[in-house]
Amino acid sequence: MGLYDFTIYDMIEKNATLFSGKNAWFEVDDGRILTFEQIKNKVDHLAAGLQQIGVKKDDRIGVVAKNSLEFFLLYGAAAALGAIMLPINWRLSPEEVYYNLNDCKAKAVFVDREFQPLILGIKDKVSSAEKYFALGSDNEELAGFDSLMKNQGHFARNDVSSNDGFVIIHTAAVTGSPRGALLSHNNILFAGLNSANLLKLSPNDVGLSALPLFHIAGLLAAMSVFQIGGLNVNMSKFDAARAAELIAEKKVTLLYEFMPMLAQILINQEKSGADMSSLKYALGLDMPETITKYQKITGGNFCIAYAQTETSGAGSFGFYNERPGSAGRIMPFVQAMIVDNADQPVPLGQTGEIVMRGPMMFRGYWNLPADNAQTFRNGWHHTGDLGRFDEDGFLWYEGRKADKELIKPGGENVYPAEVEKAILEHPAVEQVVVFGVPDPKWKEGIKAVCKLKKGCVLKPQELIDFVGGRIARFKRPQYVELISDMPLNADKSPDRDKIKKTYGGTQ
Repeated sequence: MGLYDFTIYDMIEKNATLFSGKNAWFEVDDGRILTFEQIKNKVDHLAAGLQQIGVKKDDRIGVVAKNSLEFFLLYGAAAALGAIMLPINWRLSPEEVYYNLNDCKAKAVFVDREFQPLILGIKDKVSSAEKYFALGSDNEELAGFDSLMKNQGHFARNDVSSNDGFVIIHTAAVTGSPRGALLSHNNILFAGLNSANLLKLSPNDVGLSALPLFHIAGLLAAMSVFQIGGLNVNMSKFDAARAAELIAEKKVTLLYEFMPMLAQILINQEKSGADMSSLKYALGLDMPETITKYQKITGGNFCIAYAQTETSGAGSFGFYNERPGSAGRIMPFVQAMIVDNADQPVPLGQTGEIVMRGPMMFRGYWNLPADNAQTFRNGWHHTGDLGRFDEDGFLWYEGRKADKELIKPGGENVYPAEVEKAILEHPAVEQVVVFGVPDPKWKEGIKAVCKLKKGCVLKPQELIDFVGGRIARFKRPQYVELISDMPLNADKSPDRDKIKKTYGGTQ
């Protein structure tokens, strides 16, 4: 800890003094309410317990769980020790969960009861993991979370810097395998500061924590509200009817959302008549009709943004009504340019790659020096996204670069290469191209155009089920089109542009 350092744990410690008796966390499932002082006390006991089982600075702590107070406390305890959180998307397949845990050599793993069968099925392969714990009480298979809390709450403080790693979040697999993006204490704190500043948050604000804590948006939503001294209302799993009730009951002022969450909340609000007038801000990516309906019902603002895990969930920000269709303007503490393939700035209004730098840019991909050198070349983070600036400084997102094509169903990122790799494991498939298509529910759906091997027969649903058994179900194609003649380039590879133009519909 240096003169100029300030960490996540420092923020927890400071808030325990500034807002000691103020409510910080409401756990929807069981009604538990904790103050900022009580949060800090539990973090201290958990940090001491983790230290007693050998968790040291820079050790990775894996978590496969839905949102809970215990999950949030793990973030705090890891920060106290200088350990690094490794939250895993619980929607992933067992093979993908194993990959992420093994990729970062998790030393300890915490798991919900719901996902214990998954973890118990792969734990013998994760050689780095020394301890496994249930995020609940003891059971026949795993020690309980509470066993780590039975101490005096005293732990040896490590020398933790603002730029030390705090969390690794695996991003979608651009080349077939996920990459672990390492974010620092500074990254998360600056992102929270930006959110608080732009949304004018205060200790009076209440956030509905409904996005998963394994996702940068869910982590940022919870941390920014906690950082400013507000109340987090935590849902273990999103339920639209209950969310509408909670917004009314707890006077929720802030909601981070992925499609179709907001639309479903509004449908339930119309049924129940819940008073949602407290909801000042909803932030996400949604359909114009949903945004208009939200603004009419609540009178609140819908906030738009451009961000990546690699930028700590920050980048650009604006209010939808300012410039509908844009991603707002570049946030404070962020520099951004639009560049061509030679990394030279393009003229205003022209499309190029979005590059950024500033204190919210991630520390790099875990153990991937070549990828980091490419991503950080010339002193900028190369996002792989295309965009343009208009004359008023608004950023317009124009999709992914061809070599980093991305599909975004709801709030998830899916790379075609990963889905194509899974599809090609089917013995009947000879060639495949996967790309995004318009979808009424998720805004963008996944489509696979396949050519089968000679003499083979395969039904679209059979292929969809096959893929769902190999990678996360949200990565399965919703649409499959089987063709007899695959358009090819000169090198005999599929002609992606021609295929997308020809088969870009959902039928």
